[in-house]
Amino acid sequence: MDNTKKAFGIRTLGRTGLKVGPIGLGAAYGAEAKAYELAFEHGLNYFYWGSFRKNGMRDAIRTLAPNNREKMVITIQTYTRWKWYVPFTVTRALKQLKIDYADVLLLGWYDKPPKQKLLDAVFALKEKGLIKKIAISCHHRPQFETYIKDKNYDIIMTRYNAAHRGSEKEVFPFLDSDHSKRPGVISYTTTRWSDLLNPKFTPKGMKTPLASDCYRFALTNPNVDMALCGPKNLNEMTENLKALELGPMSNDEMEWMKAVGNNVRANTGFKPFPDK
Repeated sequence: MDNTKKAFGIRTLGRTGLKVGPIGLGAAYGAEAKAYELAFEHGLNYFYWGSFRKNGMRDAIRTLAPNNREKMVITIQTYTRWKWYVPFTVTRALKQLKIDYADVLLLGWYDKPPKQKLLDAVFALKEKGLIKKIAISCHHRPQFETYIKDKNYDIIMTRYNAAHRGSEKEVFPFLDSDHSKRPGVISYTTTRWSDLLNPKFTPKGMKTPLASDCYRFALTNPNVDMALCGPKNLNEMTENLKALELGPMSNDEMEWMKAVGNNVRANTGFKPFPDK
């Protein structure tokens, strides 16, 4: 079946009820504020204030939020394992962004469940209205079965791209078929640290994917609500936006991306947080 006629549009992030664009915006790679503002004009409203925070996203949020806060979904990430540090990391981020609350607090890299004392600190922030939803990520995919079943987690973040497809067997099968009953699903590392865009890893006789192809690949999977991007500049953001109108990939395009992904896996060395 050829799916290419349908563009990617606004969707609901699982059972959260949050309306989001299909591509989420990361802060780590240095894109300027106008790049994020352009993305917002195209319906990309998910701002991921992660561990590596650059001024471009900060400035864009400060500009957009006063008149558009209800249309924005802003996520704060924390890697802390200390309950006492959770309130500090959230309030500091809110102050940096000049907002009163975060739509999502992401608990980063939990290959094992967070301790109850830390969760209690998170729940306290939720009761105060400083955060609205809770997300969790990990690099040990089998752990996601537990997180998916735990109603405390509104959103899960899992690596998924043409070279790392393990979530198809170890994460997605545990999702409820009723989208409104399952957590939202966000994929990341969509270009596989740009390896999928590198011609030297493309099989002979095949074209090399563009970033927009990588986002289309992830979003063509019906289990993925959103794919995160990390643009370095306005040009990269513009390329990512092409994925919106191009829409889902055809079967032939998916097979092409998988072939490139297989070659990437076979010909690249160690990467941080390897896909086990």
